[in-house]
Amino acid sequence: MKVTAFCPGHVTGFFQICEHKESLRSGSRGAGLCLSLGAESTVDAEEGNGDILIFLDGKEERAQVTRSAVAKVLGERKLDVTVRTNMDLPVSQGFGMSAAGSLSAAHALSELLDMPFKIALRAAHEAEIESRTGLGDVAALSRGGITFRRVEGLPPYGRIDRVNAEPDVTLCVVGDPLKTSDVLGDAQKRLVANRVGKECVEKMAIAPTLANLMRLSREFMKRTGLATKEVEAAVIAAEDFGPASMTMLGNSLFAVGNAREQERVLSSHGKTFKAKVDWRGPRITESTAWALD
Repeated sequence: MKVTAFCPGHVTGFFQICEHKESLRSGSRGAGLCLSLGAESTVDAEEGNGDILIFLDGKEERAQVTRSAVAKVLGERKLDVTVRTNMDLPVSQGFGMSAAGSLSAAHALSELLDMPFKIALRAAHEAEIESRTGLGDVAALSRGGITFRRVEGLPPYGRIDRVNAEPDVTLCVVGDPLKTSDVLGDAQKRLVANRVGKECVEKMAIAPTLANLMRLSREFMKRTGLATKEVEAAVIAAEDFGPASMTMLGNSLFAVGNAREQERVLSSHGKTFKAKVDWRGPRITESTAWALD
């Protein structure tokens, strides 16, 4: 018996870290886009000892965030679980692949166990918060589309509004992977990001539009100094054909506008990907299972 689930990727343009004692209330405020490219996980389960085996793009991995999310959904059940996840985008580049992988796996397992989707959401969100690999991706993915996270945390604690727009999205990876935990663990970088991020959130609240999201993302990138020279150069090149900014957090960028021309100019800076905005969010794509008790 097995279930397959897809979860979109997600890019954040700016953020403010907001931590509380309760993980479901913790997260980040900010804005970003859910992507048509993401992660798809197939989950098999059978009676056993509670072992969890994870393959990412065909290779067995520790995958601690996915492992934690699956374990939370599994609880005390003595089932051996195998997760096979395929990713459309590279990890540690600000595309939300950690959240997409863990949420797609948790969603597939919760479906197999005949459990509500909110269990998978909570498991993936808590796993991300605990591992410090992301703060707002799962909350944004729970809403889908272009999102403005007005209040941190997972709903019903968090508040995530949608921004209406249908842009073509161009992504470009220009450098080595960047671990979110390395940035979130740096006290000075956190201080600067929180100060600038708070201002960007307040400005976004006044005019919650895609144009403002992109403008504020660019402002956040510039004022925080998080972008490398390579990312800055690629952003400038893309801006000839529409707004662009750094993905938070990765050595990569996202751009909206004339996708054909942006992809052309960015191809000399790194590997490019074309995407749409995903409005559906996480979903089951295939099921050959019956509920397990």
